[in-house]
Amino acid sequence: MQLRWNDLGRPRADRADSRTVEIAGFPLTPLAVSSADRFLLMAEPGCCQGCVPRNRLAVVEVSADRPLKLGSGKLTVSGTWRVSSDPERWRYRLENAELKPGLTRRAALAASALFCLPVPAMAQLGAEAADGTAVDIHSHAGNLIWLSFGRGQSVPVADPMRQGGMSAIALAVVGDSPIIKLTDGRLRPSRDPRPGELYAFSQRSFPALHALTREQGLPIVRTAADLRAARSSRPSVIVAAEGADFLEGQIERLDEAYQYWALRHLQLTHYRPNELGDIQTEPSVHGGLTSFGADVIRRCNQLGIVVDVAHGTYELVKKAASISTKPLILSHTSLTERPLAWTRRILPDHARAIAATGGVIGLWPVTAYFPNVMAFAEGFAKTAELVGVDHVGLGTDQLGLVGASALPSYADLPQLAAALRTKFNDAETAKLLGGNYRRVFEASVA
Repeated sequence: MQLRWNDLGRPRADRADSRTVEIAGFPLTPLAVSSADRFLLMAEPGCCQGCVPRNRLAVVEVSADRPLKLGSGKLTVSGTWRVSSDPERWRYRLENAELKPGLTRRAALAASALFCLPVPAMAQLGAEAADGTAVDIHSHAGNLIWLSFGRGQSVPVADPMRQGGMSAIALAVVGDSPIIKLTDGRLRPSRDPRPGELYAFSQRSFPALHALTREQGLPIVRTAADLRAARSSRPSVIVAAEGADFLEGQIERLDEAYQYWALRHLQLTHYRPNELGDIQTEPSVHGGLTSFGADVIRRCNQLGIVVDVAHGTYELVKKAASISTKPLILSHTSLTERPLAWTRRILPDHARAIAATGGVIGLWPVTAYFPNVMAFAEGFAKTAELVGVDHVGLGTDQLGLVGASALPSYADLPQLAAALRTKFNDAETAKLLGGNYRRVFEASVA
C-alpha cells in the first residue's frame, strides 16, 4: 500500500495500521550521518532539528533492523505501519524499514529549492497559514461541478480547510456547464444553449452548492462582517458563479440569485462568448463588453456583488474597469510575456488594468506553469513586482483544472505559505493569501 503525505491525519493512514506500506520523504537525523537505523521522515527536506514540524501528524518515525543509507535526497521507504495514540509520540511509525530506489541527491537538488527554509513549516499540516484567515478566490471544491449534474458524491472541503488554514472559499457553480466539452485539449462550447436551459441548470447547481455547505457545516458569507469573522476554525463559503450565462439576458435574475441563493461573487464569462461579452479562448464577437454586461456590472455594484472578469478579453476588462465603481477581481490566471493562441494567461497591461481599479489578480497553481509550490511562490513574486503586493491573491480553481495542480488540497496551504515567506514578510504573505481579497470584498459587498 502506498501512502502520500496528504493521507496523514486522515482515515486512510489510520486504517493502514499493521499493514506493509510505502512512503517517500526526506530523512532527518540528530547528527550528520550517512546511514542510520532510526531517523525521522518528512514531506520536505530539512537541515537540522529546528526544521522538524511541530505537528505530530506531519512526521514519520522510521526504524530499521540495520542502518539504511540516507544520502541527502528523497527516500522511498517500505515497512510495517504503526499508528500511536500516545500524544507524546509521533502519530506514525514505520518499523522494519527497507529502502526502495528513490531520487539521487543530484536529482533532489535539481528538483527542489526547499532546503533550509526560514519557515520550517513546509511539512506542517496544521492550520497556521496566514493565521487561518486565507481565502481561495476561485474554487469548485467538494466535487461541486459533478454534484450540479446530480452525479457522484461530495468530497471533504471543511476538514482540509481547517487543516491547512483556509478560512473561506469562493465556491463557484458553472453557468455554461451543460454545453461545454473538452475538444482538442481545450474547453469549448459544443453547441448553442436551448432557451431557458442554462437558467434551469442554475436552479440545480445553486441548490447543490447550498446542500454541500449544509452537509459539511460551512456557513455562507452574506456580508462583509461575515467574511471578517471567517477563520479556518469555522471555515465559510462565498457563493460564486463562474459565468453569468444563467441570466440569459434577464438582469432581474441577478437580484434573484443575490436574494435567494446568496450570490456574492459573479464571474461575467466562462468558456462561451455570452450575452455579457467576449472570452480569451474563442474569437471575439462583441468587441469586448456588451451593453448588457455593463448593466450587470452596475447592478452588481449596487447590490453588493464582487465582479470577476476572469476569462474575459483584455477589451472586456478595459471597458469593465471604466464602468465599475468597485475594484475588479480576475480570479484565476497567471502572467505571460509570450501568449499562445487562446491562452487563459494575461499580459502585463491586462494585469495592470485590474490593479488600477484597486482589484486583485488570483494566481492558479497549474503545474504546466508552476510545477511545485516554490515555482508557484515565484509566480506570486513576479506578479507582485509588476502590480504591487496589494493586488495579488490565490485562485486555486480546485477540482476545476483540466490538468494537475501544484496545490491539490487545502491541507497543503502551509507549504505555499512557507514558500511565500521566503520572498515576502508575514504581513505581505497574509495579504497574498487572503487579505487583498478581503479588502475588495469589503469594498464591494454591502
